[in-house]
Amino acid sequence: MDKEQFRNIFDSYFDPIRSFIYYRTSDEMVAEDIAQDVFMQLWERRHRLELTNVKSLLYKMASDMVVSHYRKQDVRLDFSRNMQSDDLSISPHEQLQFEELSKGYANVLQQMNEGVREVFLMSREESMKYHEIAERLGLSVKAVEKRMSQALQLLKSKLIYLLIWIATI
Repeated sequence: MDKEQFRNIFDSYFDPIRSFIYYRTSDEMVAEDIAQDVFMQLWERRHRLELTNVKSLLYKMASDMVVSHYRKQDVRLDFSRNMQSDDLSISPHEQLQFEELSKGYANVLQQMNEGVREVFLMSREESMKYHEIAERLGLSVKAVEKRMSQALQLLKSKLIYLLIWIATI
């Protein structure tokens, strides 16, 4: 697919895709963002796609992204609820331990090389699957697995000492 073909597809399908997403989310901003993400993914994958039925591909991608949006929203909402209920019952000592652990986690993230950190954050914070990460970064699934393993090993090795130290506070 070249730029001209992409422009024609974009001009033909952007508004219908955005309307489809808006119908499912009832939020114009979210619909606009997801529709843009759909076309960005289409452009990123242009070399690997068969363009025999672009319309169904776009609607499938949009549907998947809407589901992913709601999953992420549920996770954020659950986390927010847990944090609110935890804030009420947390002692100053537990708050100090939590802050130390948070600092340690942030420190370990900074110690990771860029590729390992990127894979880790895409997996943990964006809830992406390994094959999705591999597609987005242009890596093999095995390379993503290796980077994830490196991230988890680093977290384990660095945070275990911090956890032991926090327990003695």
